Amino acid sequence: MSRLKDLQKNLFGGTTSNARQFGMIFTLVAIVVLFQILTDGLTLRSDNLIALFQQNSYILILAIGMLMVIVAGHIDLSVGSVAAFAGILVAKAMADWSLPWPVAILFGLAIGAAIGAWQGFWVAYVGVPAFIVTLAGMLLFRGGNQFIGNADTIPVPEGFRVIGSGFLPEVGPSTSYNNLTLLLGLAACAAVVWRELQARRTRREMDAAPAPMWISVLRMAVMVGVIVFASLRFASGRVGTSFPVSGVILVALVLAYSFYTRNTAGGRHIYAVGGNSRAAELSGVKLKRVNFLVMMNMSVLAALAGMIFVARSAASGPQDGNGWELDAIAAVFIGGAAVSGGIGTISGSIVGGLVMAVLNNGLQLLGVGTDRVQIIKGLVLLLAVALDVYNKSQGRFSVIGSLTRAVRRDSGAPPGAGGGPATTSVPGPRGADLTSVSSHQKGK
Repeated sequence: MSRLKDLQKNLFGGTTSNARQFGMIFTLVAIVVLFQILTDGLTLRSDNLIALFQQNSYILILAIGMLMVIVAGHIDLSVGSVAAFAGILVAKAMADWSLPWPVAILFGLAIGAAIGAWQGFWVAYVGVPAFIVTLAGMLLFRGGNQFIGNADTIPVPEGFRVIGSGFLPEVGPSTSYNNLTLLLGLAACAAVVWRELQARRTRREMDAAPAPMWISVLRMAVMVGVIVFASLRFASGRVGTSFPVSGVILVALVLAYSFYTRNTAGGRHIYAVGGNSRAAELSGVKLKRVNFLVMMNMSVLAALAGMIFVARSAASGPQDGNGWELDAIAAVFIGGAAVSGGIGTISGSIVGGLVMAVLNNGLQLLGVGTDRVQIIKGLVLLLAVALDVYNKSQGRFSVIGSLTRAVRRDSGAPPGAGGGPATTSVPGPRGADLTSVSSHQKGK
């Protein structure tokens, strides 16, 4: 096999779990390079990158929860209103009840859990479609936000603002960089190398041929290069700035939820339910509990996103959360999730969200009006997904097909051109697979 074929097979649809993200990562890099040229270098300036992360961290947090909802076969239209509702209650609690800000954060998460339990009950135990339940929730909690806040802005204390507008502090010897940001970047580089080497060792233990070493080296070099460049950019900002605290929260959530969805029975059950809920239930998956928990988890993350936004804005207002659900849904689908459920990854959704964030930021730097930005973003979303669907139907190279091929291979589906049926293994006792669930079996 030629090196070009090795590159296409292993770099885009290879055997490691992170290989399926490379197609969209390269798309993101191409967009960044394009706007870097068009904006005369403004896109990759430290202050712009820091602002971009702060402005979009709450959307990326929403994308994590929305990915799990969509994988399970649902949709949540209420996340923006839930975020606004939780934000106004937390702001009121600190302003009127003198609640300490750490306690207020826990209070906000509890509000999100209560809202998620309410919506999850209707979806899981009553059987009302999530689209209807969350559409009602969007109206209900939007009205609640405006009723409680009386259409006014409510300021929040300085300590609370750290989660939205704070940065990693300066520690250690005096340098021209933020030392904690550099350490964070070094840890990320070490994690990339360790993960690649661990994947190769695992395949050898399973008597499976790992990817050629030069492919692994190339993968590691690309990822480490991106991380080093980003770390230096964030660490070299103006005095008092560095990697945002909201970014640290986002990274922690991505790591935790990626591990949960890929390495635990509960995470596999979500994919099984989305692949074929009937077969999953017959295999022992507790369908109602899975649906309840994904809806509840979404509202908890929405509450967290709302608090981060309020902290960054220094006040809660009546227009908070408008349109957030659409941005989160767009991030998930651009990141490779299947509309019918059962397919998608956390990291893919984050990359999809960054694609939209960079597009929005670059157009603003070019002075494009808000109206045209919305038009362009809508067309890009529609054309990107439509082109990918067309390529899959024609058996051609497909970005989404490449992103999801590794999921299908891990689940036991026959390899295809990127458009085969989505298959999910249902974990049984002690890690045994009880059945394979194919999306072609839906409705039978």
